[in-house]
Amino acid sequence: VGMQGLGIAETAYQSAAAYAKDRLQGRSLTGPKNANGAADPIIVHPDVRRMLLIQKSFAEGARALAYWVGSLIDKAHHSDNAETREAADDLLQLLTPIVKAYFTDMGSESANLAVQTYGGHGFIREHGVEQLVRDARITQLYEGANGIQALDLVGRKLMMKGGKPAQRLLGEINGFIAANKADPKMAEFVEPLEKAIGRVQESVMYLMQNAMKNPDEAGAAASDLLRLMALTAMAYMWGRIAKAAHAGLQAGTDNDFFEAKLVTGRLFAKRVLPQTTAL
Repeated sequence: VGMQGLGIAETAYQSAAAYAKDRLQGRSLTGPKNANGAADPIIVHPDVRRMLLIQKSFAEGARALAYWVGSLIDKAHHSDNAETREAADDLLQLLTPIVKAYFTDMGSESANLAVQTYGGHGFIREHGVEQLVRDARITQLYEGANGIQALDLVGRKLMMKGGKPAQRLLGEINGFIAANKADPKMAEFVEPLEKAIGRVQESVMYLMQNAMKNPDEAGAAASDLLRLMALTAMAYMWGRIAKAAHAGLQAGTDNDFFEAKLVTGRLFAKRVLPQTTAL
């Protein structure tokens, strides 16, 4: 179901990006970009680019997270090493409710951003993006509504095996931070990730201390904590993408592709990840 959310988000983004390149309306704030035409394509407008880049930063980061979780499924089911199977299954148990809830929430948000990019044309049936909004909505409800996914994360998965799966995830991310902290090219991705993982640790500790006194504390915090962990997992993916992009640039192959990855990752780190402060 999480993958359904991601699929809708990707379709919404591709549709909105294509429309924004084609639809002529208004002029760029920095002067005409389509001087021979009656107007500029709306993709020149900063607010349209904001909406598209939010969609893009989710779709690409979530795809990386989905591939990682997919590889964990393979290891958990097929590895010849018992310890590898256990470690993969621990991470898989923890990440499953995060993927289901966050991917479907963002699938719905991306579909709405696509309609907004189209303007009134998005609200009618002609272009098909209004159907994405309707289709996305059910993914947040079935196979366990997203509030239930959050309760599963907080009430069961964080406490599994004395917190061992959570420690594995924290260890994985902290290991990446330690390995790349000294690289100045990675600072813009590693430093925000380090702050975000600190917020996760602080929030989990607070929850464990207070939920024992009043279980309603855990229920009230569950959705916020899931979103906090999801954004942090996405920031970890963007860190890995950035590392691969820098390696690709150094090799001198397909520079436009790798530069685009870095630009999109920066948008996530600077404009999306700061939500973790409030969560």
